[in-house]
Amino acid sequence: MLEQCGTLRESWYAAMRSQQLKSNSPQGCVILEQPMVVWRGLDGKPSALEDRCAHRNAPLSKGAVFKGTIGCPYHGWVYDARGACIEVPSQGLGGKPPHCRVNSFPVLERNGLIWIWMGVGEPVGDPFPMPFYESEAEGWKKYYMETHFANEVTHLVENFMDVPHTRFVHFGWFRKHAGKEVKVEIERTLSSVLVTYHLEDDEIGFTSRILNPKREALTHTDKFYMPNTTRVDYGFGSKRGFVITSTCTPLGPFETLVFTLISYRLGWLNFLAPIWLPFYTRKVIQQDVDIMRIQGDNLKRFGGEMEFNSTEADLLHEYIESLREFAATQKPGEKGGTPPEPRIESLSFWI
Repeated sequence: MLEQCGTLRESWYAAMRSQQLKSNSPQGCVILEQPMVVWRGLDGKPSALEDRCAHRNAPLSKGAVFKGTIGCPYHGWVYDARGACIEVPSQGLGGKPPHCRVNSFPVLERNGLIWIWMGVGEPVGDPFPMPFYESEAEGWKKYYMETHFANEVTHLVENFMDVPHTRFVHFGWFRKHAGKEVKVEIERTLSSVLVTYHLEDDEIGFTSRILNPKREALTHTDKFYMPNTTRVDYGFGSKRGFVITSTCTPLGPFETLVFTLISYRLGWLNFLAPIWLPFYTRKVIQQDVDIMRIQGDNLKRFGGEMEFNSTEADLLHEYIESLREFAATQKPGEKGGTPPEPRIESLSFWI
């Protein structure tokens, strides 16, 4: 995948939550089918190498961390954060290690996640700024959810932004049949798809009575940012809000790890939200896990013979697909081809 995904690799991908990476033990991870080992140095900063020893290819993730370096579990060869072998125990004290190394990857720790740059050359830009992660003083609270999906990134980000499916997959939990027309504005930029919904008296299932007890006007926007992140905002008046931000890390062709940040500002309900909100969001996400699994199984079953047909309600899907498919055809470091042009469309569908 890493060699065949074009410029989709030119990004920071979330590998794990910060709390999962302890100071005294390495963690293995996979991104775009590339196995890696991550550990913390003496300064607490994370480092990442290809998960193999240059000696006999044993996995470094099964080894040990000491003095900011990582040692192989097989023969004890030691590597620094750059991937250079700096010690071979069998050579004894003062022995000169061989001139060998394993590939290293740029790493950053931001907003409670460990991010790894999978692109060619030096990193460009910063990891996606997970919204309201540092906004406790403004009344925002948050928690992460980590979910494995048996499907690929394009289908997942489409699902996370898809309104019509909610009355079927999440019936009663998130939305139900309303018989209402939804007016929509969709904008495609060179790197995003931005959607604004206009629906009077909109609500999101039984939780509307909890999240929006004063029945204030509900605003709803969905945003996709290349190559793999969605942000779904629900605003209740000017003071309450609920934001679902999901960044997707492709492990394999039909296996994706999704880190979802739930940010919320619910006034006095902030104190009660930890009791019920994680249960509710896990239930809804699990429903998406199930539908994405059966869709993924059928996509694999029919292979490349399956085609999608679309209506106006699927325009945001087509825009997402156009951006990701274009990026997948481009070679890193080279310019070529004509990207999808920016557009703004207004349409409507029924729920």
